[in-house]
Parts: sequence; structure tokens; C-alpha cells
Amino acid sequence: MGQTSGRQERNKKPEVAPSEIMEAEIEVQNTKEETKDVKAKNQKLTSVFGLADLKNEAIGLYNLGQSCCLNSLLQVFLMNIHFTRILRRITVPPSPAQRRNNVPYQMLLLLEKMQCGKCKAVGPTDLACCLSEHRVELFVQHDAAQLFLTLWNLLKKQMKKPELVEELSDLYTICIQEHLACQKCSFEVKNNSTMLTLPLPVLDANSHRLKTLEDCLQYFFHPEELTGQNMCFCQQCGRKTTFLQSMKLVHLPQTLALHLKRFCFERSSRTQKLSLHLPFPQELDLREILTESQCQADDSEKGTWQFELFAVVAHSGLSSCGHYCAYIRSLTDCKWYCFNDSEVCQVSWDDVKCTYGHSNLYWRETAYLLFYMKKHPQQPWPGVSECL
Repeated sequence: MGQTSGRQERNKKPEVAPSEIMEAEIEVQNTKEETKDVKAKNQKLTSVFGLADLKNEAIGLYNLGQSCCLNSLLQVFLMNIHFTRILRRITVPPSPAQRRNNVPYQMLLLLEKMQCGKCKAVGPTDLACCLSEHRVELFVQHDAAQLFLTLWNLLKKQMKKPELVEELSDLYTICIQEHLACQKCSFEVKNNSTMLTLPLPVLDANSHRLKTLEDCLQYFFHPEELTGQNMCFCQQCGRKTTFLQSMKLVHLPQTLALHLKRFCFERSSRTQKLSLHLPFPQELDLREILTESQCQADDSEKGTWQFELFAVVAHSGLSSCGHYCAYIRSLTDCKWYCFNDSEVCQVSWDDVKCTYGHSNLYWRETAYLLFYMKKHPQQPWPGVSECL
């Protein structure tokens, strides 16, 4: 799969973490001792995360049993220094029970473990147990797009500081304006909404392949005529009429997540994976892709719509049985790394391009989630809270 420097073959099964004995945490009876313990933990975290900017080292995560999807997404979060700067400033929950069940805190401890340890990989056991308390199933195959949304919502819900919630939203939230216009009269409905990912189809309405990522973006924002059974009720006409549905882009976040919809339902109710070839660029300029009619933003906002590829979450195998790994460009040394559970190695851009997909090699790696990062961010953008 391309020219590589030390790339690991991923045909073999990923390394699985040795079984770990979970020790029950002893509740501290003495209030003074518990307070002292919390203060000590706070001081420890401050000493580790109080620096202006830490170098995010490439450390692997042991597979706990079908946890490759979780591991890949955790690496995407924790290798993003804009996210870890938010994470370092969370409020530490006061009691042991609250700390065990707090996703941001457990993610912070995992980051500390990864950056302070001398091992090539660590086990995300405590965080996995924390997620299970919030009804995230363990030892099952997850969909990366759905799990990304679940993790983000848990992080947002459990961050107590309003300013951190606002920063987290500004880091990942996409703002769009939805338009519905009656084609028989002048009646029009406009709604502002937010999205965490742009779900991009890889096939058009006639099942024809969209050839590039730019084609997928253009098709996603292309107006659609709602006819037949899809007609809407027009309040002005007093009956169902043909409507034109469209979406206009209002704001793009610091980290833009694109979801390539490679899994589709067949008539037999089975899920099919679309492994067709779909190239994506290292640099993405939305100003050159979308037309004026597809945008609802001023020039200052559009001036920030230049992006660089930061991470790719790739899926190999079938829809019913597969494996995830992540390709991430380090923001400190600008080199690409492949995170395959506990195995981490430096790779080349040619290796990343091998996730473009191939229609005849459906078991090979194909890009499923793409994360782009702004080259010239605008800080802050006041409109996110208005869209939420």
C-alpha cells in the first residue's frame, strides 16, 4: 500500500491487551483524607497539563476486544492540541464516584497516561468502563460516525464550565441554514441548525459514483426538488405542493469532520459497504467548491474556509465484520502516523492515499471519516451559540 517508512502490515490481527484485573476503588472514610487526595490529584494534573503547549506523542492504545473504533476516535481527539487545551482546563469532579463516571476527566487521565508513560501503548480500560456507565456498549462493533457523535455529546454534557462548552462547540460545530421554498408561490421556510459532521453521499440519486470529495460536497449542497410522495404542505397554497429543498453553509469550525457514507441498506435489509475509489485532497478550499447560492456567510467567515487534512479514520473488511485504524498528521512535527490499536508507525502520504478505496477490493482500507483543520482560524466566532 504505497511507499512507506516502517509501516506495519495490518492483515494480522491487532494486538490485544493482556487481561487486566480491575481493582475496586476503596472509598475514603475520612473526609479530610479524601479532600487531601483530590487536592493532590489536582496538583498532579496542573503540573502535567499546565504547560503552554505539550507535544502529543504517538502512543498506541491496546485493543480491549473490538475496541478498534473507540481507539481510533480517541487518537483523533487526543492528537488534536486544540481539543487537549480545552480538556486540560476541566473541573475535576469532587468524589471518586463522580470521577469514575466523568468522560472528560477519564479522557484527561488517559492523556496523562499516554504522555507520561514510557510504554509504546496503554490500555483505555478506565475510560471504557466509564463509557459503559453511559450506555456505550463494549465488545461490540461500532460505527465510527455514530460513536464520534456519542463521545462528543458526552464530553459536552459533562463539561461544567460554560466557556469550555462554547469552545468545544466552536471547535467542531458546523452551522447551516436549511431552506424550503414552495414552487407554486412565494412561501419559504428558513431554519438554522448545527451538525457535527457533514454526511456526504458517495453516490448520486441515480447511483452513479461521485468521483472526488469536491464532487461529494457540491452534491450535498445541491438543491433538491421534493415531488410526489415527498411534497410538503404549503400554508399559503393550503395544499401539498412541490418544494425546493436546499442548504446553505453559514459557519465552519476549526476542525471540520466529513462523513463519507460508505454503508448503505440494500432491499434485502442488509448493509452493503461501498469501497469505490474516492480521492480526497490534502488541502481543501470550500470557497472554490461551493457557489454563492450555497453559502450564507460574509467575506470574513469565508476567509477562514481553507483547510488542511488532519486525520483519516479508515475501515477495512465488510460492513458486518471489519477493523478501524486512524491516520493522523501530527501538529507538532507535521508527519503522518498510522494508529492501529497498540501499533503506531510513521507513514507517508502515499500510504494515506491508499485509503481512497477500490471497488474490487472491498476488504481493503477505505476512508470513512475525514478531519480537516483550518489554516487560518477566526477567533472567536460569535454565531455558534445562536445556531445551537
